[in-house]
Amino acid sequence: MQNALPIAKSNTCDSVQLLYFDAVKPIAIIGAGITGLTAGFYLMRKNVPVAVYETAGRAGGVIRSVRQNGFLAEFGPNTILETSPMIPRLIADLNLEPRRLYTHPQAKHRYLVCAGKPVAMPSSPLAFLTTKLFSTRAKLAVLREPFVPRRSDDRDESVAAFVERRLNREFLDRAVDALVAGIYAGNPEQLSIRHALPRLFQLEQEYGSLIRGQIFGAGKRRRLGEVARSRAKMFSFDEGLQVLPDALAARLGDSLVLNKTVTRLTSGRGCWRVSTAREEAEFAAVIFCGSAHRLAGLQLENAGLKMFSTIRHPPVASVVLGFRRADVAHPLDGFGVLIPKIEHFKILGAIFSSSLFPNRAPEDFVTLTSYIGGERNPELASKSPDELVSLAQNDLRTLLGAAGEPAFRHVAFFPNAIPQYNVGYGKIKDAFDETERKFPGLFFAGSYRDGVSLGDSIVSGINIAQRVENLLTAGPSRP
Repeated sequence: MQNALPIAKSNTCDSVQLLYFDAVKPIAIIGAGITGLTAGFYLMRKNVPVAVYETAGRAGGVIRSVRQNGFLAEFGPNTILETSPMIPRLIADLNLEPRRLYTHPQAKHRYLVCAGKPVAMPSSPLAFLTTKLFSTRAKLAVLREPFVPRRSDDRDESVAAFVERRLNREFLDRAVDALVAGIYAGNPEQLSIRHALPRLFQLEQEYGSLIRGQIFGAGKRRRLGEVARSRAKMFSFDEGLQVLPDALAARLGDSLVLNKTVTRLTSGRGCWRVSTAREEAEFAAVIFCGSAHRLAGLQLENAGLKMFSTIRHPPVASVVLGFRRADVAHPLDGFGVLIPKIEHFKILGAIFSSSLFPNRAPEDFVTLTSYIGGERNPELASKSPDELVSLAQNDLRTLLGAAGEPAFRHVAFFPNAIPQYNVGYGKIKDAFDETERKFPGLFFAGSYRDGVSLGDSIVSGINIAQRVENLLTAGPSRP
């Protein structure tokens, strides 16, 4: 990859004869995470030139896979959910279908810790009625849920308040707390149900009940080509998730500009000036796909971008350990284990990585991926690698019977991990909308706006590319 911009400078930014959005000029994309790479790839497929700026020396953002001594470790996320038809379409467009791996069919269980032990979560109504995870009172709360009236006011509500209102406190403490720790590394008392778990919010709004919504909303999801997250296929690639950003980066070629930090944006009549430390170039439009905390430091006159620094990003550490299979007592016959706060473990949960996909560990070994920190214990995430390995090892010994010393270890620290869609996040989203209106040709996409999962980020990149293409082709001329 070259580190020089593949475009020439121009002095025509303020020309009164320019189209409002000049389709001749390229599009600047700031950030080469999965959203920026996807947006750039699809714009180039439409013959729209792009320049994708990335501060780091590699593309992919939090997606990074490392293979060592037969073990494969993922720095951040481990899987992608096929919740939208856009996601398999991207894999096909990149010719990556032969390298895609769906999770092993035998890894079907999801475990939830109860009384210090992992218990398989129920996968059917009958299993729910007989599970030991919930009391009779909690099970009756589910039967009562369809008769709980929908909320009548429009006030933003926390995930905790929503679950307590529609179900009960036990469901919050025993299940939902563990769920949001697994998705957001977050706190249900702070997260907004409307923005953090919008599908649950929409089910209540549209059907008046979560259970009725699951039943009667199935047909609508099929018409839209959407799949419920609980039933969506989950996949990775033969050499880990990094296969995807590597393939996108290869398609972008010299349009990917590494080791370049955009410091300032200037809006002119008909174009945008993008400035780095040593150079400046002109573009028809700018898509910001970087992280929200970096956005707050970007200079744009009268834009008020510093407000985006208020988006909370708790620190998270990923700890990948490899054990001899004979040293782990648990059958590891599932995706992994989630841990509620009331169980008082240090890790937020663990993924049974080598159970999900082949070639994640040498023969007769297993790979386990644990996460530490988040809103639950933010102070733990920044501990030394040896301390983090010790914390994870102690919890895995108790939970899964992982005895002996790990044969492989890998630790990654993310000081600003997952954006928290906390109560009041609607003001943040409104601010993005208002900034786009105030500065035509500036767009925002990524995990801070369109959902925190990898699937959400891919769809965000595809949608923003379509928005930009529509604007370029429909932009009127100005006198």
